[in-house]
Amino acid sequence: MTVEPASSVVAGPAEDAFAEDVRSGLTSSPKSLKPKYFYDALGSRLFEAICELPEYYLTRAETAILVRHGADIVSRLDGPLRLVELGSGDAAKSRYLIEALLARQPGGLDYVPIDISESVLERSAEHLHAAFPGLRILPRVGDYMLGLDSIPEAGGEGDRTLVLFLGSTIGNLHPGEAVELLSGIRERIAPGDALLLGLDLKKSEDVLIPAYDDPLGVTAVFNLNLLVRINRELGGGFDLAGFAHRAVYDAERGRIEMHLVSRRDQRVAIESLELEIDFAAGEFILSECSYKFDRGQAERFAAESGFAPGGWWTDPDGLFASALLVAR
Repeated sequence: MTVEPASSVVAGPAEDAFAEDVRSGLTSSPKSLKPKYFYDALGSRLFEAICELPEYYLTRAETAILVRHGADIVSRLDGPLRLVELGSGDAAKSRYLIEALLARQPGGLDYVPIDISESVLERSAEHLHAAFPGLRILPRVGDYMLGLDSIPEAGGEGDRTLVLFLGSTIGNLHPGEAVELLSGIRERIAPGDALLLGLDLKKSEDVLIPAYDDPLGVTAVFNLNLLVRINRELGGGFDLAGFAHRAVYDAERGRIEMHLVSRRDQRVAIESLELEIDFAAGEFILSECSYKFDRGQAERFAAESGFAPGGWWTDPDGLFASALLVAR
């Protein structure tokens, strides 16, 4: 396996982007922070722990789909393929598609993982190196927008490109933003290329809430780590004991919301921003929205973005779906 050295990856978002997003979000009404900033080194580890929790069904459900249907998914496209993954994380799920593709094209496979965390890319490359000697890895550090710009120039060989956007990360975007992102992907790939999209399906609130507010409190720590990051990187003065994690389901909008709720009236200074933020007791920071979907919504998004349906798979319990969208 070949892995590009860290010095050759595309640079990630600058520190001042984080600072400006924090400034903008905390001076808005309601206050908000972008969920992509969950994933510093600690946040990425915490999310890996969340994926092991019994209440967090999403990872197990999507993994079940890829284990059972990975070969069928890649068979829907003419090969050989190169694989590009947005928000690759530890590549624990994409490895099933890598395995299926290497079985189909034993001459090798180019895999372009794109993630905001360089440390996560390095660790996943080590694990993939041990498992797949026929894999060539060309990592890129950055967020989704940088990842989109990397798709046409990422290198690698393959008659077709398969873009992976797994984990229902599309649900973190508002509907208009989701269509914009899908359209951006479509603009950067050729007709006949494809996108495999992970979608968390609509279901009972009794199942949804524990997935985002587990009894062990791991998700609460994951959420509060946003404030830890602001303290560490921007000289913030957040008292973690002054904020509580909360998850609620907005049935009308079909989305889970994660909040950081102020336990009291307080003022928080952020030194590097030369900013002081007032919080009333009960006021919250919106840290994540996670939209849930049905097949009709997914197909409408695809049509608006220049894709045609190429396949639809669900786990045995119907909790999660993998949708193959083929560029028209």
